[in-house]
Amino acid sequence: MSEKIRVLLSEEEVDRRIGEIGKQISEDYAGKSVHMICILKGGVCFTCELAKRITVPVSFDFMSVSSYGSGTESSGIVKIIKDLDEPLEGKDVLIVEDIIDSGRTLAYLVEVLKQRKPASIKICTLLDKPSRRVKKEVRVDYTCFSIPDEFVVGYGLDYDQKYRNLPYIGVVEFDD
Repeated sequence: MSEKIRVLLSEEEVDRRIGEIGKQISEDYAGKSVHMICILKGGVCFTCELAKRITVPVSFDFMSVSSYGSGTESSGIVKIIKDLDEPLEGKDVLIVEDIIDSGRTLAYLVEVLKQRKPASIKICTLLDKPSRRVKKEVRVDYTCFSIPDEFVVGYGLDYDQKYRNLPYIGVVEFDD
């Protein structure tokens, strides 16, 4: 079985939308600084591109969490693989995700991070699949694109550790 990639969102569309979201975040955090928490691995490309477009002071930290195990469906059990390096107390936190699917991982993560007493927590995602949402209480503050329920790659998203480096968002299509 082989796969091919169909372009869902072009590099130009993604670039333009990240610029718009960066401008909105800059306006919302005017006079403050934003502490971006990049969710690894998929969030790296988006976090870097977004940070370049934010005009207020930015600091970074990284977290790795998993709820997938080995399949493509969320197991519902969230595990912190790499925790933050710095305390969050008093910081305006922006969690940066590549994609929000069921919302389980993010719901768990927000509860964990709230216990660390940040001044605020907001969520920014490159892609959102609202049709897959199980945790309805997850409130996404900044969404670049809402997409249909398809398996996507590119801009940090992978299939079997491949395609993360694509400069666009593509849909994996399998040949039988």
